[in-house]
Amino acid sequence: MGELEGKTAVVTGGGTGIGLAAAVRLAAEGAHVFVTGRREAELHAAVETIGPAGATAVAGDVSNPADLERLYDAVRARGRGLDVLFANAASASLATLEQTTEEHFDQTFGVNVRGTLLTVQKALPLLNEGASVILNASTAADHGAEAFGMYAASKAAVRSFARTWANELKGRGIRVNAISPGPIDTPGITGLVGEENAAGARAQLAAGVAMGRMGRPEEVAAVVAFLASGQSGYILGANLYVDGGENQI
Repeated sequence: MGELEGKTAVVTGGGTGIGLAAAVRLAAEGAHVFVTGRREAELHAAVETIGPAGATAVAGDVSNPADLERLYDAVRARGRGLDVLFANAASASLATLEQTTEEHFDQTFGVNVRGTLLTVQKALPLLNEGASVILNASTAADHGAEAFGMYAASKAAVRSFARTWANELKGRGIRVNAISPGPIDTPGITGLVGEENAAGARAQLAAGVAMGRMGRPEEVAAVVAFLASGQSGYILGANLYVDGGENQI
């Protein structure tokens, strides 16, 4: 018996990277996981990896309310409510202050902030008593890396959401917490800097971590599973760093 046997979970951005690893781990703990994201092929591959008995794919964009309605209609049709929500979907691109455009701001905040808000807000009627909501923030919110201004600001907003929502939902027995991953080795690195620069970027990121390496998505997924389970029953409004000591030492 897993820690989440018989539970229902939703993972946004669940087709790759941290989201995929979290979906696999939550399913391994016994949950039925609804995975959503914009890339249908990756979502269906995720379901194949987990097995159709343990996962359901619902394609969609978290910044689109209609897509979220379809997702939660599928969860509602299962008839068991929602026990775990991992709001993981995010957008990242590099731009300095001079380079930042309104479109860049709208894209980053539209997915990372508005999308997170809508993801949790529209889940409220489905969340069971004792449910766990986990928001994916970032260590980027804590330091001023050049060209990460919009991404860092959006993740600071996500961290703030976790505090406020934890206070607002505690009366329903719902726990809201955040995680802040440091440098994690996902396909997003290549998407951010390009194939030709990916190896150098990984080496540079690893050099800034106290443990001397980038993290693995599975290591973040283990923390998500912990926060999703009753083992973290006395943790509320927290921000758990999964950063190899990057922001701690």
